[in-house]
Amino acid sequence: MTGSAAGGGPAGPGPAGLLIAAPASGSGKTTVTLALLRYLRRLGHRVSAIKVGPDYIDPGFHAAASGRACLNLDSWAMREQTLAAALGQAGRDAELIVGEGVMGLFDGAAVTDGHGLAAGSTASLAAMTAWPVILVVDCKGMAASVAALVRGFAAFHEKVALGGVILNSVASERHECLLRAACHEAGVPVLGALRRMPELERPSRHLGLVQAGEDPALERFLETAASALGGQIDVPALLAAARPFTVAASDAAPSTLACPLAPLGQRIAVARDVAFAFCYPLVLAAWRDAGAEVSFFSPLADEGPDPAADAVYLPGGYPELHAVALAANRGFRAGMQAAVARNAVVYGECGGYMVLGSGLEDSAGQTHEMLGLLPLESSLMNARRSLGYRRAEIRADGPLGRAGTAYRAHEFHYAMAQAAGGDPLFQVAPASGQTNGAAGQRQGCVMGSFLHLIDREGRQ
Repeated sequence: MTGSAAGGGPAGPGPAGLLIAAPASGSGKTTVTLALLRYLRRLGHRVSAIKVGPDYIDPGFHAAASGRACLNLDSWAMREQTLAAALGQAGRDAELIVGEGVMGLFDGAAVTDGHGLAAGSTASLAAMTAWPVILVVDCKGMAASVAALVRGFAAFHEKVALGGVILNSVASERHECLLRAACHEAGVPVLGALRRMPELERPSRHLGLVQAGEDPALERFLETAASALGGQIDVPALLAAARPFTVAASDAAPSTLACPLAPLGQRIAVARDVAFAFCYPLVLAAWRDAGAEVSFFSPLADEGPDPAADAVYLPGGYPELHAVALAANRGFRAGMQAAVARNAVVYGECGGYMVLGSGLEDSAGQTHEMLGLLPLESSLMNARRSLGYRRAEIRADGPLGRAGTAYRAHEFHYAMAQAAGGDPLFQVAPASGQTNGAAGQRQGCVMGSFLHLIDREGRQ
């Protein structure tokens, strides 16, 4: 691949790509994506993966299947130059980019993009890249009706092209014949039919699938899925459907222009283990590109941040599942207290925000002592889901930017929080901009919120 520096003029075509999408969540697109990535890796292809939308869990599975880091792309939350940098990084030294969609093909934010599609949707990214969509259809309880479904998706928007359909949850040979005949009448090519396989079901919890790093049976699953796909999908036809894309700076690393989140300091210590796993790779890459040093520590292993760090980042994750260990880990607590004592910036997102508080009440009603660096009590009792895109403006000058600096963000949690002091960190509104209110806390050098920041807004 060749191209100019980030923010420069047009570059040449990038590697071919395609998007695995579905009419709705739960149709099997994640399994198909993982199976395809592992199967192509078996064949020796250099394949990169991307995930559409604000998802931390699926990319871990993609990385395990492909052997390469998976980046998120989001047409609502990311600036054009950030999308270009992410596409370029995903395409470097790759023959093919396989993208997994989010929710249903046309589902996204409650606002539209320049094509009249829901911003942040898989369809929006398909229109931007001109990549074809491979539609995974859950055919359980369906036969000839599949024709109406696939024809509707194929004709819905002129900028979104179906490259073919994969029939999933097929019960029998007769069922497959009925489905194939219906799709033929609809004029949409069938790339394969996957039979129902209980062994391809994956364990899940309240925020989605159990993380890849926690699943001891993951390799067996990936190999089983790849073998099933290789025997039931016309892989050469699927690859032939892929199309190249052209973006500015397609081979450039993220630059300061495309830096999604301002570096919190010069030496940034990042918590990383199964309790603090929700961190976007593009953010860390951009921090390094901006000249910051990034180190990692594991709170679950009772590690504190690097004593030389002038900033500490606690990403989201599942601290509620490890609250007993976190409460008992005095080395972690002492290291965080030392960071605050030397006035290092401490920033927590979602689960990391909860750990910065005084206590965390689990779903059984037991309260566990947390760091006590913010006047915050969080609870999973009577859990209620909070989910959606957010626009966040910084309330006061600080490490994340000057007052009024705007970010695009996402919120997804079940915990409730009660704050007893501190200053609000953000002024927030949903993607539609209908309401506005305060979110998060800031007290001294410590700050956090339930928001996962994705990218700065505009051309800041």
